[in-house]
Amino acid sequence: MRPRIVAGNWKMQGSQAFVLELLTALQSYDGWNDEVEAIVFPPFPYLLSTQDLLEKTPIAWGAQTLSEFSNGAYTGEVSASMLTDCGCEYVLVGHSERRQLFGESSAQVAAKFVAAKQAGLIPILCVGETLAEREADRTLSVVTEQLQAVLAQPGGIELFETAVIAYEPVWAIGTGLTATPAQAQSVHHEIRHLLAIQDSTIAQQCPILYGGSVKPSNATELFKESDIDGGLIGGAALKAEDFIAIYRGALA
Repeated sequence: MRPRIVAGNWKMQGSQAFVLELLTALQSYDGWNDEVEAIVFPPFPYLLSTQDLLEKTPIAWGAQTLSEFSNGAYTGEVSASMLTDCGCEYVLVGHSERRQLFGESSAQVAAKFVAAKQAGLIPILCVGETLAEREADRTLSVVTEQLQAVLAQPGGIELFETAVIAYEPVWAIGTGLTATPAQAQSVHHEIRHLLAIQDSTIAQQCPILYGGSVKPSNATELFKESDIDGGLIGGAALKAEDFIAIYRGALA
């Protein structure tokens, strides 16, 4: 059975006081269990605070990106080993905002994915199309290119033995628009098919999350789809009650 995951990406939000308040509220929920893994992704400055607050809880944590370089004169960058030093188990790779706002190419994203794997982190590879690409019927070609960049690395499909994919339609992130469960399921199914062409076992074991304005009101219906294994949550992850409600939706 594939792992089910609800992950909260805080993006560039928060403060020390916010971290304490949010994580204290999350700790007070007694429904975390092995059926669905909960993960939070705070900004870099709050990783150690997160580690202090969560290390004896069922909630995991990770970073929002990493450098493809292991060390050196790369001012402002953060390496995979630095993240593991902060207790991170996961890291987001190739989030649409990294690709669109900071110019990360699929080749660079693939290098970051490999760097995460080499350090023992579990990468969550984000893929997805813009509204223009969807309207041009290019969803599958865009997602395929983003996946193939990783599959072309040494190790190929085996890189996904311990990894997660998050399908994020860019047009649905922070816009209030959401892919219907059927639309999301269709793309998730195609992603799993792309993996299965190379290894059906790994394809069936790899969790694929949906990210794109997931909220308490639509989480349960999205998570009922056969190839949707949870969600990568944005704005709703900043409120404990909403994040917990979405988590409950994954348990339903």
